Amino acid sequence: VSLTDPDSRSMATSGRGSGVVGYNVQVAVDTKHHLIVVHDVINVGNDRAQLARMAKQARAALQAEELAAVADRGYFSSPEILECAEAGITVTLPKPLTSGAKSQGRFGKQDFVYVPERDVYRCPAGEHLAYRFTAEEHGKMIRRYWTTACPKCPLQSRCTTGPERRIPRWEHEHLLEAVQERLDASLEAMRLRRETVEHPFGTMKARMGATHFLTKTLPKVAAEMALSVLAYNLTRVMNIVGVKPLIAAIGA
Repeated sequence: VSLTDPDSRSMATSGRGSGVVGYNVQVAVDTKHHLIVVHDVINVGNDRAQLARMAKQARAALQAEELAAVADRGYFSSPEILECAEAGITVTLPKPLTSGAKSQGRFGKQDFVYVPERDVYRCPAGEHLAYRFTAEEHGKMIRRYWTTACPKCPLQSRCTTGPERRIPRWEHEHLLEAVQERLDASLEAMRLRRETVEHPFGTMKARMGATHFLTKTLPKVAAEMALSVLAYNLTRVMNIVGVKPLIAAIGA
C-alpha cells in the first residue's frame, strides 16, 4: 500500500497566529487495484506520527500477515519506523534533507560510513570515529562517535566548526539504514507511490470542487470524506469488475 496526505487545501496548520483551520486527510491505497484501503481525517498539521497507525490499519483491513508500505518524506519518523518494524511492516520512504552542516557546505552524516563489524564510522578523510558513550536524548538512546585526529585533518574546515566532528547513532539506526537501502534498491518506489495514491485525491477533489470541504467540525468533515471515499471506491470497483458483478457481490 501507499500512504499519503492531500495537498494544502485541507491541511491543518499549527503556525502561531496563522488563523488557518483545516483538516489533514490520510489514506492508504493498494498498488494493485488503486482502491482506498483505509482513510482518516485528523486536525494535526503534519504526518510524522501517522505512519505506523495507518500502516497497521491497512494491514488489518487487508487481513494480511505482511505489509509493504511506501510513503513520502513527510512521514519519516524514527519511532514510527521502529513501531512498524516491530509490527512486521516493511516501510520505504526517503529521509528529509535537514542537515545543517550539508546546507552550509560541510560534510553531512551521510558522508560518514558505518562499519558494523568494527562499530566505527569512517569519515571522508579515511579516519575511523570510535564509539565513546551512550546517552538518552529526547527519549532515544544515542551512541556518540568521534576521533582525536580532527585537529590535524586537512578537511576539518569542510567537516566541523568545533575541535572534532561527533557522529550520533540511534540504538535502532540499522532500521533507518534498511529503509534507505530499500529506497536505493527500488528507484521506482516513489514514482509508484505518486501514481498510486495521488490519483484518488485528484479524482475526489475534482468531484468535490477542489476548493474546500462543505462541512465544518471534525466529525462532519470525517463523514463527508467517508462518503467521498465510498463513492470513489464504488466507481473504481465498477470500472474493474463491472456493475452487474458488483451488485451481485453486494447482494450475496
